Amino acid sequence: MSISRAIYCSLLALISTSTLNATTTIADEIKRISVNGYELAYVEQGQGEPVIFVHGGLQDYRMWSEQLPKFAAHYRAIAYSRRNNYPNVVSPEGTPDSAADVHGEDLAAFARAFGFSKIRVIAHSSGAHAALFFAATHPDMVVSLALNEPPAMGILSGVPNSTDILKEFVKKQAPAREAFKAGDVQRGIPMIVDGIGGPGAYGRRSDAHKKMNFDNVASYQADATTKRPRPVFTCDMAKTITAPTLLSNAERSPPVFHLVIDQLERCLPNRERVEIAASSHTVPWENPDAYDQAVLDFMEKH
Repeated sequence: MSISRAIYCSLLALISTSTLNATTTIADEIKRISVNGYELAYVEQGQGEPVIFVHGGLQDYRMWSEQLPKFAAHYRAIAYSRRNNYPNVVSPEGTPDSAADVHGEDLAAFARAFGFSKIRVIAHSSGAHAALFFAATHPDMVVSLALNEPPAMGILSGVPNSTDILKEFVKKQAPAREAFKAGDVQRGIPMIVDGIGGPGAYGRRSDAHKKMNFDNVASYQADATTKRPRPVFTCDMAKTITAPTLLSNAERSPPVFHLVIDQLERCLPNRERVEIAASSHTVPWENPDAYDQAVLDFMEKH
């Protein structure tokens, strides 16, 4: 049974990746670079082969605070803030978080602005969705991918038994979407965080991480009101990505994320998969040691 356009669009507008529970910060100076006519902020550490980190929704470059020092011991680790995310210029009328095709082209242009012809990418949630579009459009630029739970719901079209799970997920998240549409971010952010990370997820967050969510709400507000068609990532697109790809799931994530990874595992020609225990959707923060080791081991092999 295929997914209705309405369900797919609602899902992409709702996916959040905001459960953060660490207090480390990136000490390096914030730098800026012009990408496709838009200025993106980034930080970097280390030397050598470039690895670019791509954050998810309601997040920015700070999402990778704990990861950068570890990866900088082996690579030139670069984390940037995507279009319409802090501390870049932001607006509720700007680029939606779910515009994975736009964010994917920004990633390609970001790499080229450094003079990189090939990169490794580590990406989370809507950032991982963007990385899929990047890799499908620019396969020759990819050394390897590590993708944590991308909301590539379009790939589920025609997958048996997926529609009911998608409908139930949308139904649970609908109140948060309506809050964002009405501009009520005080209600919307806790609802979307708890809807993805489980009851009480927002309350367990530090004040700094709650502030990060509010700093990055503009792209979510844009999702709630935009008339721009959501891009659809397909199995045929996945088949064009020949670079080694690590797919990660969280043990406690909503079933829809496991369905997406199941299908990506079927469609990607060169992939491995890992499930991270004791974590929900925001794996890089909820169980960073297990996640980082899995990614580092994968990159060492490839």
